[in-house]
Amino acid sequence: MSKPVVTVEMDDTLQTANDIFSHTHFHHLLVVDKGVLVGVISDRDVLKALSPNIDTAAEKPTDRATLNKRAHQIMSRHPITLKAKDRIKRVVEIFDDNRISCIPIVDENHKPVGIVSWRDIIKTIRARYQ
Repeated sequence: MSKPVVTVEMDDTLQTANDIFSHTHFHHLLVVDKGVLVGVISDRDVLKALSPNIDTAAEKPTDRATLNKRAHQIMSRHPITLKAKDRIKRVVEIFDDNRISCIPIVDENHKPVGIVSWRDIIKTIRARYQ
């Protein structure tokens, strides 16, 4: 599990999410409402939602306006979650059974405490066999 987690609020703009992705090595942001997990945004979600004309000669005001979309407009809702005590076997089963690239780890109040990506699993396997 990677921690600490980076979260955004439901009304944060895609500009905010894009800035986080541009300046970090993160690929997922957890969306919270009053600290409770409500969704996930991937870097791919942001790329799909933003106009490809931003910062080009072809840019129009409508292209720049895509930066003002809100997190809740593009997030994946009701993400599959696990608790910190769950075993790696369960994580692998979830990745195998679902088309997802991360699993948020939440506490008993559904507040995010970490995140597991398939990269984390690969790193764990690699470390075990070195």
